[in-house]
Amino acid sequence: MRRLTVLGTCGAWPEAGRGASGFLLEYDGFRLALDLGYATLPRLLDHCAAEDLDAVVITHEHPDHCADLSALSRARYFAQQRGPRLPLYCTPGVIGRVQAMEPTEDLHDVFDVHPLPASHRVGPLRLDTELLPHHVPHAGIRLSAPGLVLAYSGDAGPDPALARLAAAADLFIAGATLQSRPADADPHLLSAAEAGTWAARAGARRLLLTHFWPGSDRALSVADARAGFRGEIIAADEGMALAL
Repeated sequence: MRRLTVLGTCGAWPEAGRGASGFLLEYDGFRLALDLGYATLPRLLDHCAAEDLDAVVITHEHPDHCADLSALSRARYFAQQRGPRLPLYCTPGVIGRVQAMEPTEDLHDVFDVHPLPASHRVGPLRLDTELLPHHVPHAGIRLSAPGLVLAYSGDAGPDPALARLAAAADLFIAGATLQSRPADADPHLLSAAEAGTWAARAGARRLLLTHFWPGSDRALSVADARAGFRGEIIAADEGMALAL
């Protein structure tokens, strides 16, 4: 089975009934969590027990992308039989940010930490990353394996590296935090229209918009992205599963 399940779609904080950024990638039995923001772990556990997860990738230290890493660490730390350390690929600051919520348990007892940005072999997948503009160190993600290229912009702003990251991707997961870009817009965030533009430049096949600011009109975000991208555009929704 090759599938991406959406665990959360909101930026900053989750709307009622939703979660912040998070995805579960399944590739021929290998299970990888990609970001674990607020309220994503319960949805992950609907599809995969904590002990059955094979790896975690976290783009950056903002809690809407990593807060539920704390919950996952507890689920594995206090398990009846604690298994081997779980490979965790993350940018500087993630461990410190999450460890601050843990007064006694050491995250290194649970996670085998590998730094980003870098390239790594993660089970059957190759993980390549690009440093992208954001308020803290942020790694854009490219995961590839036979028959699959998946790219993820996380919560970063527009940058030429996006074209390399998502080059010929089967699926480009892109942040759509902004619905317009005024002259004084934050350069560390991506708009839906820019997500469409960069998907087209990269030659991506499908575009999955996510990281919506709470209260955003998601249909408008899709329309904004469609102005620059002719391929399939999907607005991410909690529980959505996409075949890859």
